[in-house]
Amino acid sequence: MSQLNWQKSSFSGDRADCVEIASDGDRVYIRESDDPTTIVTTTRTKLHTWIHGAKAGEFDHLTEA
Repeated sequence: MSQLNWQKSSFSGDRADCVEIASDGDRVYIRESDDPTTIVTTTRTKLHTWIHGAKAGEFDHLTEA
């Protein structure tokens, strides 16, 4: 996994709550930068579907205080 080109969100800044993402073919990997040993693996298609839902506001209730 260390050879992958991990990208950090531009919204992360210098805070410890950063998320990084990388891909290898059809596989997509997501990890927290402060705990890179835990990695979520999915496919490009499933991630695309999830992002579409997030952009539509389907998960907003999970981030509201």
